Amino acid sequence: TDQAYGKARIASIDGDKLLADCKAGIVPVVAGFQGVDDLGNITTLGRGGSDTTGVALAAALKADECQIYTDVDGVYTTDPRVVPKAKRLDKIAFEDMLELASQGAKVLQVRSVELGMVHNMPIFVRSSFDKPEDIDPHANQPPGTLICSEEQIMENHVVTGIAFSKDEAQISVRQIEDKPGIAASIFGPLADANINVDMIVQNVSEDGKTTDLTFTVPATDYNRARETITAAKDKIGYQRLDTATDVSKVSVIGSGMRSHAGVAAKGFAALAARNINIRAITTSEIKFSVLIDAAYTELAVRTLHTLYGLDQA
Repeated sequence: TDQAYGKARIASIDGDKLLADCKAGIVPVVAGFQGVDDLGNITTLGRGGSDTTGVALAAALKADECQIYTDVDGVYTTDPRVVPKAKRLDKIAFEDMLELASQGAKVLQVRSVELGMVHNMPIFVRSSFDKPEDIDPHANQPPGTLICSEEQIMENHVVTGIAFSKDEAQISVRQIEDKPGIAASIFGPLADANINVDMIVQNVSEDGKTTDLTFTVPATDYNRARETITAAKDKIGYQRLDTATDVSKVSVIGSGMRSHAGVAAKGFAALAARNINIRAITTSEIKFSVLIDAAYTELAVRTLHTLYGLDQA
């Protein structure tokens, strides 16, 4: 691995010894979550690193499939603890799973899904608690979810799932000069501090002189982000800093959005009907996310889950 201790990235895997053991009838047991750098120091891959290890090994060994046994029996349309009607998906495309994982779904680590997509390695997520004797060997597919390429999925739903994250913080930099380079003066120091910025909204200035810039950061980085912006106040030249930690991000994800218009508009209208105010919006080809008050998270997730027909998925 590289030397980014605590969140190391895999540089290479030598699968020859493992393959030789397998061919000799030995079952190799490999410790996940860790590696070694070029100086021989032990490194760790960060939260969910065991998933990443499993998929990386499967890719290195050119396996047919990587099976991840975990504490849930697959990937659901949303968190079943929030929406009891959430359904387990038989199959989900890499792209959709990547968005779900990065937007708050805790089933798999983002990097493990990235690796699967890059190497086209199907990942089968299933429960560690299913007794082998209870599984029908003649079933087309045992209980679980297959994460695979889009071509392997016969029919894409417009919306695949709803993800949410309560670990968000909002920072608004008020009355800054509306001129080239001002965004760089804000986000440059944050990047130097290794703080990941998610949603960014810039208001159109009425007088053409000043503007407001709002963005979100992970709640764990909130204090550092606020201190970083405050330290750069003279360079940025803002009048006021407003912050909020009682916010959450709700994301609607689905590859089918590419070919359907008005998916986001329907969602905005449904949230408005529930009197849920949207603080910020970001979109991509297969996803839109809204930032709302944390108190409305469960209501928003349930509303959107029903709206897009996932209760009957």
